[in-house]
Amino acid sequence: MNNNTFDRRNFLKLSSAAIGGIALNAGLTGVLASPVRKVGEKKTIKLGFVGLGGRGSYHLSAALGIPDVEVKALCEIVPDRLEQAKKWVSEYGQPAPNLYGRGPMDYVRLCEEEDLDAVICATPWDSHSAICLAAMRNDKHAACEVPLVQTLEEAWELVETHEKTGKWASIVIGGFGDLTLLNMVRNDLLGDILHLESGYIHDLRKVKFDPEGEPWRLAYTAIRNGNLYPDHPMRNMMPILNINHGDRFDYLVSMSTKSVMINQYAAAKFGPDSEYATKKLTLGDYNATLIRTTNGKLITLNHDTHTPHPREDFRVQGTKGVYVRDKSRSRIYLDEVSPESHEWESPDKYLEKFAHPIDLNYKPAPRRSGPIRGHGQQSSTTPINWHRLVLALQEEKMPDWDVYDSVTSSAIIPLTELSVNNKSKPVDFPDFTKGNWKTRKPIYS
Repeated sequence: MNNNTFDRRNFLKLSSAAIGGIALNAGLTGVLASPVRKVGEKKTIKLGFVGLGGRGSYHLSAALGIPDVEVKALCEIVPDRLEQAKKWVSEYGQPAPNLYGRGPMDYVRLCEEEDLDAVICATPWDSHSAICLAAMRNDKHAACEVPLVQTLEEAWELVETHEKTGKWASIVIGGFGDLTLLNMVRNDLLGDILHLESGYIHDLRKVKFDPEGEPWRLAYTAIRNGNLYPDHPMRNMMPILNINHGDRFDYLVSMSTKSVMINQYAAAKFGPDSEYATKKLTLGDYNATLIRTTNGKLITLNHDTHTPHPREDFRVQGTKGVYVRDKSRSRIYLDEVSPESHEWESPDKYLEKFAHPIDLNYKPAPRRSGPIRGHGQQSSTTPINWHRLVLALQEEKMPDWDVYDSVTSSAIIPLTELSVNNKSKPVDFPDFTKGNWKTRKPIYS
């Protein structure tokens, strides 16, 4: 395999090694003209939800507390979840939504039959791109949990469908970046950024064996090896380095350790003869990936969901200093500025000084009567990414993360698999913007 010839045809061939999406039957429809509204009148946003587990119910609860949002349709394969979600919609005084629960492909019928502005997708990973494509091909935008794609073919198909239909798919609901850190960087506090290090470092052994949690993650452990969850760190890394907006990912190399921790965990919890105590697994317990950008910047991206550890966070190294964001002790060092040479100082005064205007000017919808339900931040305030998603739909603009940024973030998954499976040889990164990265306006600008 020649890793340096990544044209469209080669992407389609290589992506067959990864898990594919669900086949679609949805037909392509034209882009409809927007209705004329009075100046200052807010458009009512009509949403359909596909997947109503922990994250899906969280997103539903978040959306129901936002003015000018109507939930028109719900799709879920578990009947109890579907009925619970219907009840939540009724509790907010909205008309009963249409329900789609005939099976795992019923989202196609929802996309074909419903008049919606966007479909919200929060299903297991392997169906994300298929659901988004069904929405886009039926004149609807799609906001999706991470990751958006599992294969390179899916990534290109989403880009091409967006360019044909004018509809977008975005990971905007997958989280929101640290805008204060971004503002520090853009105001040159740390100088020219040379290196970022972060990753998804989250002990998920218990979650993977919980039938009420996300047991489908365990299936990937048996058959895939690479960085399977890059999007959480990417939501900070890509804006800081202006990826797709002045710079782009050039190539990566990826390496994984052996896999022993899931076997040991299963043996301790379920006995030495249990299935996963003896099953040969593929996913290395720790994956480290190096990504180099066209402008000579470097990322160290880590993935570890198997070893015992607390959560880890973020390191930014620039020519003028370094910042480490950590839940237990964030710290900063600025050359010729910090009080003590080669000694950390508290970042508090810098965090206050460089608070981002988007955060400072955020005026969320009125507080709810109770916290948002489901798997997510238990707050009574509308999440800023949901606020900005609805605003983008009302103003008929792109969300903060457009389809090019969204597929770039998730395409790391199959690219790391290619590198790991080829003895960590470099793999070229596709340019989903087709050269437009040189002039695209920065995210959050």
